[in-house]
Amino acid sequence: MTMIAMFLKELDQEAVSTRKMLSIVPNEKFNWQPHPRSMNVLTLATHIAELPSWVGLALTTSELDFAAAPYEPLKVNSTVELLEVFEKNIEDAKAHLLAASEEQLNDNWTLRNGDTIYSTTPKSETIRHAYCQIVHHRAQLGVFLRLLDIPIPGCYGPSADEMGLY
Repeated sequence: MTMIAMFLKELDQEAVSTRKMLSIVPNEKFNWQPHPRSMNVLTLATHIAELPSWVGLALTTSELDFAAAPYEPLKVNSTVELLEVFEKNIEDAKAHLLAASEEQLNDNWTLRNGDTIYSTTPKSETIRHAYCQIVHHRAQLGVFLRLLDIPIPGCYGPSADEMGLY
């Protein structure tokens, strides 16, 4: 199996769990945050929905410089819009992967803020990192939702809520 085929398969698999998690984010809790240094629910959920766009970013550019292109989060006003952003970014990621070559995955990609370089890695590692960030932040969102007493869907099997364990 090629790396691109593996990336496509994993993207599809993780999209299922991520979609389930994003779909239960209640509009009325968008501004809730568990701690002053934590993101609020909307910021975290929007970040998760945007992360698949890093696949296309990695494959079509050689770097992201925050000094030259400051991050502006999308304005999302509902869970429906949040899911629309996610679906658009998943489809975009798939299209970029399908158009990519295995050789492209070896090219370097740099994340920087002006002269400060955070990382320079092969594009394959940048994509892998984006996938890890999706999973990491999805779990973080699960904790936020748990603290709001919202039943959590299973990701890699049934959750305790789905099994009626608590």
